[in-house]
Amino acid sequence: MKTPHAEEAQYWDVIAEAWSKRHPQGLWRSHSDAVNNALLERWQPSHSVARLLKTDLFDEAFGDGLSQHLTGMAQNVVGIDIADLASRLDHCHHDRLQAVRADVRLLPFSDESFDIIVCNSTLDHFQSSHEIIASLQELQRVLCRGGQLLLTLDNLANPLIALRNALPFPLLTRLGIVPYYVGVTYGPRHLSRIVREVGFEVLAVEAIMHCPRVLMVALARLLQSSVRPAMQQRFLRALMAFEYLSRWPTRFLTGHFIAIRARKPAHS
Repeated sequence: MKTPHAEEAQYWDVIAEAWSKRHPQGLWRSHSDAVNNALLERWQPSHSVARLLKTDLFDEAFGDGLSQHLTGMAQNVVGIDIADLASRLDHCHHDRLQAVRADVRLLPFSDESFDIIVCNSTLDHFQSSHEIIASLQELQRVLCRGGQLLLTLDNLANPLIALRNALPFPLLTRLGIVPYYVGVTYGPRHLSRIVREVGFEVLAVEAIMHCPRVLMVALARLLQSSVRPAMQQRFLRALMAFEYLSRWPTRFLTGHFIAIRARKPAHS
């Protein structure tokens, strides 16, 4: 018997299989990993915790992802994905990352199972706000009291993201702008309000990944196959320089992602 989201799981299985056969975009993924790791470094707790949950394993299945940083933050790291990525993770030698095939909207874990949850660009692939809220409620349920949620979503306050989401998805795929489905998302104020309504305390809100993403992904693909490693490293340093825009008053207009650090209250 199929689950309610079996078709979505099958879709992401197909995407993962196709992604494994095409060029892996290693240079761009190095930049994406660097931005996300820098965020974790700023927001991680001062001491290692017992259990950490990561809600999306796509980055780890096709590159380094955040695995090294995550295993330094917690004694046990569990990663979930709706797609079947366990074999890809074994191939990438993420031996300290336990992979579980699961849907973030209905998590197979007991209440208060994790001290930290890292949810980077997972919830912005759903068709409705209801699914995002349901996922946040599940994350709140499995997070320990006093535990932290580190969350990123596509930033609807960025005019390019707003334009992308207003265009038909088939057109975006034909133009090569998006390689897989992108869904509903919010601006920083709306997302902060929803996170609070679910029951979290919002501790910080930032915007990250400020380079012109579509152009830089294409340029990274070109440079990866045409220039020497030294030039590629200079390119990566130039991309990271865009992150200085996170300090500007216009940061929510240029950042591709909203990043929220939230805490589950220690007392009800």
